Formats: sequence, C-alpha cells, structure tokens
Amino acid sequence: MFRNPLLLIALSITSFIAVWGIVDTASLTAFAQQAVALQFSSRAWFIMLTVSFLLLTSLYLALSPYGNIRLGREDEPPEFSTASWLSMLFSAGMGVGLLYWGTAEPLTHYSLVKSYAGERVAAGEALLATYFHWGFHAWAIYGLTGLVIAYFSFRRGTPSLIGAPITDTFGDGLFASGFAWISNLLAIVAIAIGLGGSVAMGVFQVKDGLDVLFGFEDSGLRLTLIVFGVLVACYILPLMVELDKGMALLSNTAMVLAGLLLGYLLLIGPTAYLMSGIVEGFGNYIARVLPQGFQTYTFMDTQVHNWFADWTLTYMVWWLSWAPFVGVFIARISRGRTIREFLTGVIIGPTVFSILWFGIFGGIGFHSILEDHSHLLDVVETNLDGVTYAVLDLFPLPMLTSAVVVIAAFLFVITSVVSAAFVLGMFSTGGDLNPPAKVKLAWGAVLGALGLVMILSGSIEAVKSIIALGALPFVFIVLVLVVCLLRTLKEERGHRT
Repeated sequence: MFRNPLLLIALSITSFIAVWGIVDTASLTAFAQQAVALQFSSRAWFIMLTVSFLLLTSLYLALSPYGNIRLGREDEPPEFSTASWLSMLFSAGMGVGLLYWGTAEPLTHYSLVKSYAGERVAAGEALLATYFHWGFHAWAIYGLTGLVIAYFSFRRGTPSLIGAPITDTFGDGLFASGFAWISNLLAIVAIAIGLGGSVAMGVFQVKDGLDVLFGFEDSGLRLTLIVFGVLVACYILPLMVELDKGMALLSNTAMVLAGLLLGYLLLIGPTAYLMSGIVEGFGNYIARVLPQGFQTYTFMDTQVHNWFADWTLTYMVWWLSWAPFVGVFIARISRGRTIREFLTGVIIGPTVFSILWFGIFGGIGFHSILEDHSHLLDVVETNLDGVTYAVLDLFPLPMLTSAVVVIAAFLFVITSVVSAAFVLGMFSTGGDLNPPAKVKLAWGAVLGALGLVMILSGSIEAVKSIIALGALPFVFIVLVLVVCLLRTLKEERGHRT
C-alpha cells in the first residue's frame, strides 16, 4: 500500500481537501465557487459542446456498422440476461439524487421561468430542463465512458483503468504513460469528491425524514452528525469483505422501495393529470433535446446565466465526475453485449425511468401549485431538504411513505459508498479486481471525511460547486478516451475487412 505512488498521491490530495474543508469549510467553499464560476464563464460553450459530442457519437456508434462489434469474444454470449442487465442499469441510474430532487428541482426551475413566461408555460419548461439534466446527455457521458472501458477490457485485454485505453492506443512512451497516469489520478479525485456530495445529500434527506417521522422541531446539526455517524458505521463492515450479493440485495431493496413509492403516488395522486404531463413532457423533450444540448443562453440576463451555471453546467460536470465510477460498473455487467445493445440499453433505459420519476414527482408539485394553490413553493425556498416529505404529506399514509424514503436513501448511500470505495481501490492498485481491505477502508475513511465536509458546508449549492471543481479536469480526459475508442475501432474494422 505504501509503495504505490498513485495511491499515496490520490489519498494525499483527497485527504488534503477533506482536512481543508473540515478545518475551514467557508474557505474551501468560497474557493470552489470562485474557481468554478471562472471556468464556467469562460468554458461553458466547451462543456456543452463536449456533452453534445458524446451524445452524437453514441448515436453514431449505435447506428453504424461498429454497433455489431461484441464486447468480448465474437461468440461470447452476454453474461447476464437482458432483464437482469436492464434491472442493474436502473439500479446504477437510480440513487439518492432522484429521491432528493424529484419535486425540488422542477419547482426550482419553475420559480425562475415564471418570471419570463406564464405560469403554465413555465411548468412545461421546468420539466424540460429537468429531463435534460437527467436524460440522454447524462447517460451518454456514462455510456460512452463505460463503453471505452468495456471495449478495451473485454476486447483488448487491458486493465479496467481510465488510463489503460490511452497507453493501448498510443503506446507506452513517456508522454502517453504520463497522461494515462494523470488520467487515473484525476478520475480517482473526481469520483471521491462526487461521492462525498452524494453522502451529504443522503444524510440531509435522512435527517429531514427523521424530523418528519419523530416530530423534531429543530434538530439542527446534531441529528445530521448522528445520521452521518450511523452511516459510516454501517458501511465500514462491508468494506472489510469482498463485494458480494449482499450489496446487490441492499441496492435492489432500495430500488423496489423507490418503485413502490412511485407507483403509489401515480395511483393515489391525480393519475390522468400526471400521465398527460409525462406524455406531453416526453414529446417536448424528444423534439428539443438535441438543440438544448447546444444552448448556452448567451443573450440572456445575469439571472439566467447564474441559473445555467448553477444547474446545467454543474450537472454536466457532476455526471463527468461519476463517469469513471458508473462506467466501470456498467462495463462490468455488459460483457458479451454488442456496442449497439450496450448504448441503446444504457442511454435509453435509465432516461425513460428518470422521465417517469420526475414526471410523477414534478407533476404532483405542479398540480399542487397550479390547481390546488398550495404553498409548496415556500418549502422549496425555505427548506429544500424537506420538499420530498412535503409532497408525501399531501397524500394518505405520509408517515409510511416518509419512512420508505428514509430507508431507501440510507441504503442507496451505503451501497454507493461501498461500491465507490471498491472502484477507487481498484483504480489505485493498478486495476486489482479484489483490492485489499485496508485500501478500501482507507478510501471509505476519505469518502466519509469528504461527505462530512459537504455536510458542514450546510448548502447544496456549496456541495455542487465542490463537486464541479473536482470534476472539471475530466472534461478533457473523456474526449481523449473517445478518440482512443474511435481510432481503435477504425483499426479493428480495417483488419477485419
């Protein structure tokens, strides 16, 4: 462990960020926000061009003759059945983010857009923005990163590392090896910081749920830290053993709970209203998704520019920070699939689920505001962490459904941290498929510390800025990985013809 330079440097960088944030949270938050604002103001066009390029490249590969190439031997069947594979893709796409933002995000966008358009037009535009943030572009980032890892691992026999395609494509010369090493390092840092943000969101979600369930008036930071401590205690033990079916069981349990909650709200809520909104919103999204990917709001005012940076740009780099982690997971379960099957399943399946999720949770929010004239917007402005519970309180059995959200959020965070510590351990030990327990524990400790930093920041906006800061360098790395894939695919096709 102590003879591995990559591991030591990665642990040092992430530990430094964690210590800085714990000792002086305000300073780290201010630095992250200023640095990210500077990058967004000068490179917004580049970020949007990159994510649109990734989506268009995915579409090209899926429809071209390259789509027939199998991720493995030519005669190798898929490792998992299609139903199991899609189920695991949903598990990867589902998480505490959807539980947290289900209603809060569409209503936040609505609050801005209604000052530029009518209230009912604003609702449709708010859903479009939400679908865009969680839809095809996000999953193209995940899918193409995962495809690179899967292709080079299963087709070329390289280690499952971010830098492996670079050395395989350009050789092991000094420049290529150095860039590959830096890519591995930056991927590790991006994953660690991104997971720290998810830990914070999960803790906020669970804490507010406990406030609702037990009627706490002002539990404040004390209960938040108690929830955080229990979370850390719960994920330490799984880090000491191999990744097994137990973790899959926890993740699947959380998925089932989330699915039952979604079905309950659809049936008990204004079903016709929700389904009409989903159908209309889906059509609007399909019609505008590609142009929206090139939208930079150049000629709009400062308020819109700030919204664009705080939401769209932050989301795009957030998905980039998770791309190595989610990409490895997707690649691992996709051996034997063709490129066409891979990209179609990875990009379309989770996007449809996200549209259903936000269509139902967001639709309930809009029905509450536009038809019932409730004060749900006040909750969005004063207690963002509690919006989901405020929505559940509109329906029968609010205590039961709130308990479901608390349990699901807790399980999602545990499985995410354990899986991320495993992937970080694998990345930092040269691609070891079974990294030592002490390495996973070290990463578990760092992830916990980074989560604590995000919690102490006390602001979701601060959390998003810190995540974006860690992920920005990966914007350039993912483009190099795509170049490696396209170049190698072209060479393979040339050899086959």
